[in-house]
Amino acid sequence: MTDMTGQFFWYELMTSDLHAALTFYSDVVGWNHAPFAGDVGEPYYLVSNASGPVGGIMAIPAGAKECGMTPWWGGYVGSADVDADVERLSAAGGSVKRAPEDIPGVGRFAVMSDPGGAIFMLMKGESDEEMEAASPMEPGQVGWHELYAGNFDADLGFYTGQFGWAKGEAMDMGPMGSYQLVSQTGGTDFADMSGGIMPRPDQVPVPAWLFYFTVGDIDAAVERVKAGKGTILQGPMEVPGGAWIIQALDPQGAMFALVGRKGE
Repeated sequence: MTDMTGQFFWYELMTSDLHAALTFYSDVVGWNHAPFAGDVGEPYYLVSNASGPVGGIMAIPAGAKECGMTPWWGGYVGSADVDADVERLSAAGGSVKRAPEDIPGVGRFAVMSDPGGAIFMLMKGESDEEMEAASPMEPGQVGWHELYAGNFDADLGFYTGQFGWAKGEAMDMGPMGSYQLVSQTGGTDFADMSGGIMPRPDQVPVPAWLFYFTVGDIDAAVERVKAGKGTILQGPMEVPGGAWIIQALDPQGAMFALVGRKGE
């Protein structure tokens, strides 16, 4: 079992069309989905792969929609003490977007942004049981986490300093700046790397985390995205380690990414 404190462990889509999104991601990523049995105030569907639940999909709440929220994927970072982490992270340059509160039967959470403005959530579940760590390249898992940083230096220092993430290789992307590999587990080998931090490109409207869902054959996945009326933004392109990636928009406009292989 793995202690997920300081690591992304749950992924959540808020969308403008709940059932259309469930169909799209079930087809593209291969997730199963089922309604959550608890009471969280809005219809909430769990999405799962062979190893179990990976995240959830829900409609954008009416109040959030009125405030201008558009479809997006968010990630939850494990916390041993949400209230203490909110105070600590705020002092380190983060901002509180939603103060800590309880979800009955689920746990305690808060919504924050890093110094550059990218949103993430903190969560401590009601159960103290640790999660089973799955391989990031198992189909349906999140194989990579990528931050389009609003403040590259401050954000890198924030995640490494406050969550204990380790820095790996930094790759020079020319005019786009540096792409810094990071490990959420603290390991420094290439195999330990679970994401990257880079300056926000001009075509990305706001600082944000992008999550790469693992699929088998990347070319087949591209065809499923197109068949489901999604939009390919970039790729497929090969990345170090022999994997291939794409970035895309789902039919409702939420940005997501896929990672896979050729010919699988």
